[in-house]
Amino acid sequence: MRISTRGRYALKMMIEFAKHPDTTTKICQVSRSQNISEKYLEQIVSTLTKAGFVKSVRGAQGGYLLSRAPKDYSVGEILRLTEGSLAPVACLDDDSAPCDLAGICVSRDVFKKIEDAVNNVVDNISLEDLLNKDAADAGKPHPVGLCQKSKEN
Repeated sequence: MRISTRGRYALKMMIEFAKHPDTTTKICQVSRSQNISEKYLEQIVSTLTKAGFVKSVRGAQGGYLLSRAPKDYSVGEILRLTEGSLAPVACLDDDSAPCDLAGICVSRDVFKKIEDAVNNVVDNISLEDLLNKDAADAGKPHPVGLCQKSKEN
């Protein structure tokens, strides 16, 4: 299982919104601070808005606000909204067709344990936890491309 840019950028955007709880944040601000395409962020924020994770405010002072306190969002719910299932194999997805071999597949148990471990981690980290980590790391240098493969790979 690999988290796509959509899920990673959704988390980054939500952190940006959480940094400014009393004022709106524009997509262009997130784009500049995170070096992410505005068009891509607009697609992601649409998903977040439709799900009620963020509120859209129109007008000159418009932008986006979190709908809830940062402590009330888990990383898991943000990733599931933007990524879909976090299951490592299709046979564990709730919406997949039942597997005829599920009852005798020994590897399925391994994949279920992986899924449970991933869910346990992401469901127990809040947006507030990420915000606090970001604040603690504010003065530290951040290497460019830390989470991305280099072009040479």
